[in-house]
Amino acid sequence: MSTSSEALLDLSAADRLLGSAVSALSDPDVPAGHAAYAALLIEHLSQQLSRAQLHAAEAVRRTGAHKLDADSLQAIADGGLEPTPQQVEAAAGRTTGGRTHFKKALDLLAGWLNVPVSTARERLSSADCLIAQVTDAGEPAAPALPVLAAALDDPGTDPRLVISAARKLRAADKDLGTGPEAEQTRVELQELALELIRSQPATARKHISALIAQAVGEQRPPEALLSQIGIYPLGIRNGLERFLVKLLPSQGETMHAIFRAIDNPKTMAGNRDALAEQAAALVDDGAAPGWDDESTMPDWAKAADDADGNSTGDGTGDGTGWVGEGTEDETPEASEPGGEPDSAAGPPDNPPAEARKTELPGPFEDLRPELRHLLGLMAVLQANGPGALASDGHAVITPQIGVLLDYDKMLESGRDFAVTTSGIPIPAGQVRAMVCNAGLYPVVLNGKSRILDLGRTQRLFSKPQARAIRAAYRGCGYPGCSMPAHRCELDHLDKWERGGRTDIESSDLFCEIHHIARHCGLFHSVKVKGSRPMVLLPRELDPEQRLQFNTYFFSPSEALRLAEWARRATALWRAGQLDATIADP
Repeated sequence: MSTSSEALLDLSAADRLLGSAVSALSDPDVPAGHAAYAALLIEHLSQQLSRAQLHAAEAVRRTGAHKLDADSLQAIADGGLEPTPQQVEAAAGRTTGGRTHFKKALDLLAGWLNVPVSTARERLSSADCLIAQVTDAGEPAAPALPVLAAALDDPGTDPRLVISAARKLRAADKDLGTGPEAEQTRVELQELALELIRSQPATARKHISALIAQAVGEQRPPEALLSQIGIYPLGIRNGLERFLVKLLPSQGETMHAIFRAIDNPKTMAGNRDALAEQAAALVDDGAAPGWDDESTMPDWAKAADDADGNSTGDGTGDGTGWVGEGTEDETPEASEPGGEPDSAAGPPDNPPAEARKTELPGPFEDLRPELRHLLGLMAVLQANGPGALASDGHAVITPQIGVLLDYDKMLESGRDFAVTTSGIPIPAGQVRAMVCNAGLYPVVLNGKSRILDLGRTQRLFSKPQARAIRAAYRGCGYPGCSMPAHRCELDHLDKWERGGRTDIESSDLFCEIHHIARHCGLFHSVKVKGSRPMVLLPRELDPEQRLQFNTYFFSPSEALRLAEWARRATALWRAGQLDATIADP
């Protein structure tokens, strides 16, 4: 029996075993530990399957399987999912130069296997990048992305991340240009992407997207960028006016700063009540203002009664403040198998009738972030200028923007040396413009922090300390957490009641959930001299017991530097050569 015949029998057996295993999970008495273990194994199988799908698509194309004659396809159909050895041998098939059911490999994948055309096309494109290309003469050639291709079959590397990186690079291929310099850029991007995949798998997709976008942006002259920025009206759809906003990174950071100010009740002051009133007015479809006598109101302005006599309103609200039960992960795009949820997706344009009737909650903080940001932004736009008062006398928002400069890198290359406190890389020219326009606040990092340290003089961190910590740490310190700094809590790593000091080097930043989790002993913070505190996850979550950073809010180049330092710090720590202390819960 040939090797390929044995492989087919193995795949058939694997299909039966997997079906049997998944069926057992429906047992109501399955132990929780077994359910978690099954999820772990199935996730690993998913990685294997994503790799196998590319190899299968490439094999179909390479062997010309779309040219199989009708008898060969019938032999495969007769064997089905549980073929005998004889049926496997009979399914070897033969190709023909005559007319067949499929013109090309894509047609066979889509028309015979019912793989969506877009998915089949992506698999073949990924096979070009990671396994082998096909020349115009039909001959096999080297893969388009050889660095990533070498990692596809590495058992220690998640192939899904490799495939995702390959697709992103392939999509940016035209923007990267041609010539020796462009080819060198492609190689460097592959190497950096692979390093991110192996060192920062939890945030690799985000960093790789940013890395490629930054490389493409550097290839485009300022004139090209300026020719596309602006606000583009998209018209009305389902009762909502839509706009597409395209900004330079420096302008985008101003928007992020405004949103941070909106989310922070301390910065909104008296404006919060005014915005809450503005939000309530969006869905206030009750009695019109000024109608004191309901008997004089026209029928269209009166509240309708249901069968029980309860007032229901006219029920025609468009759901501007729709909060519904669904989440953005339930949008059609995010619900497709294997799809990646779009973090910018909001509620559907036309929610169910029940959701459209949902009224806005009272507290401003309970609104959807998207709606809250829109209301705050409208308040800024309706004011006379930064620091001015709105027509009702409430203070408007004055955004604060922090830009971190890597001095050594600025002198060395003059590129990729500036990043905002939101983790957005800023090109050198835009940095110079931002400095000229002021509105920035200086942040000094990696100093001894003696001026900001308060020691035992007070329990809580001062505003300058809080600003420095949030600027330096960007967000929650737990690896993979996506909670930004302005929504995190400052944490004393040395307990105040045990003589701890309110110092920068003895502080960390965690979201509310991970702050409580640390104090419950579910993970540990590790104080390292001259470094941001690191995180040590428990052995059941990280068998390798590595010191880790959360790089979610850092730029790709920063994330790579932090990952390298974490590796070196872990090696030094294990050798007893690192000045580090595990903080008490």
